[in-house]
Amino acid sequence: MAEFAERYINPFTDYGFKKLFGEEPNKDLLLDFLNVLLKEEQGEITDLTYLKSEHLGTGELDRKAIFDLYCENERGEKFIVELQKTKQNFFKDRTVYYSTFPIREQAKRADWNYELKAVYTIAILDFIFDEDKKEPGKFRYDIKLTDTETKKVFYDKLTFIYLEMPKFNKTVDELESRFDKWLYVLRNLNRLDRVPEKLRERVFEKLFEAAEIARFTPEQIRSYEDSLKYYRDLKNSLDTAREEGREEGKHQKAIEIAKELLRNRIAVTIISKTTGLPIEQIEKLK
Repeated sequence: MAEFAERYINPFTDYGFKKLFGEEPNKDLLLDFLNVLLKEEQGEITDLTYLKSEHLGTGELDRKAIFDLYCENERGEKFIVELQKTKQNFFKDRTVYYSTFPIREQAKRADWNYELKAVYTIAILDFIFDEDKKEPGKFRYDIKLTDTETKKVFYDKLTFIYLEMPKFNKTVDELESRFDKWLYVLRNLNRLDRVPEKLRERVFEKLFEAAEIARFTPEQIRSYEDSLKYYRDLKNSLDTAREEGREEGKHQKAIEIAKELLRNRIAVTIISKTTGLPIEQIEKLK
């Protein structure tokens, strides 16, 4: 049986996320999390039903959508909960595309007045959108269809919530709200070795119990180990790519500096010492 340095699972692994939020015995965890996110605007959700996560387009050639979690409340409102581990081009487009499936599912045959139930898409991100990097203190984005002039909500039944988790850096002593506590747990669960006193609440104690690796069966441990390996390999590959990109950037900058020095008739040997480029490469730049 595998041994883990951590006491609790990493919720950003596929297995960890679905273990905590996608299993019927832990449905109350997801219920509490969604209520914390949405209670102010739509009232308390009292029950949830898990729905199938794979959806096909209207035609055979259409792309299919596979949601991480898909559920419905007692009023028929739909909730898509997505965990995104890495930066993905057009991720916002993807979430909009995903939201069309629960919208189309509501179409009725024969006479229908087009009344729709609300659709909520919640994206928990382990990255920061490039356009948001200048706002380090803002980690929650609530998106609705609004009028561009008045800024008033034009249509309130389509909501997207993006949580940029790397921006959430509060310590346990700085936690003020239930929302803070949830984000802290998601961000730090696998780094903790016990339940912090500030999180001694029923829902979090249950979460820590469900997340404790020592309680897993051998089969669960194998599934988590596979999921953790995939997560780590993915992260390592991205880190390597970023590092190579930085090195490539440094090299390109050195070339630009060398060209400028050559234009000013600086000796090749001095340029080589200044930029770190080989003399042979600088001679070619001439």
